[in-house]
Amino acid sequence: MNQKAKIVGLGAYLPERVLSNLDLEKMVETSDEWITSRTGMKERRLAAENQFTSDLGFEAAKKAIEDSGLKAEEIDLILVATITPDHVFPSTACLIQNRLGAVNAAAMDLQAACSGYIYALSMAKAYVESGMHKHVLIVAAEKLSSIVDYEDRNTCVLFGDGASACVVSGAKEGYTIENVSLGCDGGQSDLLILPAGGSKSPASLETVKAREHFIKMEGKEVFKHAVRRMEGAVKDCLDASGLSESDISWMVPHQANIRIIEALARRFEVPKEHVYLTIHKYGNTSASSVGIALDELLREKEVKRGERIVLFGFGAGLTWGAATLTCEVDRG
Repeated sequence: MNQKAKIVGLGAYLPERVLSNLDLEKMVETSDEWITSRTGMKERRLAAENQFTSDLGFEAAKKAIEDSGLKAEEIDLILVATITPDHVFPSTACLIQNRLGAVNAAAMDLQAACSGYIYALSMAKAYVESGMHKHVLIVAAEKLSSIVDYEDRNTCVLFGDGASACVVSGAKEGYTIENVSLGCDGGQSDLLILPAGGSKSPASLETVKAREHFIKMEGKEVFKHAVRRMEGAVKDCLDASGLSESDISWMVPHQANIRIIEALARRFEVPKEHVYLTIHKYGNTSASSVGIALDELLREKEVKRGERIVLFGFGAGLTWGAATLTCEVDRG
């Protein structure tokens, strides 16, 4: 019988450039008070002009592989979750595979927007526990600044760039992936969308002039779906694991909006200080946000053997998901 899949190495990377609320005040009609009160965000990171999604992901991946104690050649599958690939094709996963020297790894991208990290965890868990792959590298990386409209004050304040990574394996100690719950409602796909650039609306002078290559979002509607769907995903995940709300030691939410996070925290018996936040520092980094927060949590807080962590996210699609982890390692 194959061992259960575990996260055995973690890494994250944030670009150096900081875009603060005060910077945004100079760009659009907004204010630090307005942004902070409605989103919880104070600043976010932006990649350099010559820095792309594969570059961000590569840096996070190096750290995760090093943390796992494995060598790049031992990785046999790379999954990259992103909505901002370097190219439509080849996949960003192939580019990262080459730079890592992971010569024995298959590689592919997956796209579930802000839920991407959790979707990737479900795939890695299935591959490892089926015995099809031994060591799976997950990379969630986004250069959202490349698709953010910095003339739209409703969306430009929300997003930042960043990357996270983890190695999933059954062969080492780590954080056991107990269960993953995923969901989708494609009927709401127009609420959060990049209208142009695909086969339905290829790039043209008209699509560029209409600013259709930037994120468009119906924020209030997304909010209503996000709270309900993530709550359901967490409860489904707990039920599948035979756990109750009181068994949760830490919650690591997708860092989309402080009001969404607070609304969810009120629904579960978890102390506020055990809901881990990075939103004030990095904003919403889409697929990478859950992984960045998990990496920081495990490096900065004392998570004890036997404690349970719940991850959850929500994104365009609409997609959502949750995962339960059990700590089975002592981090020194």
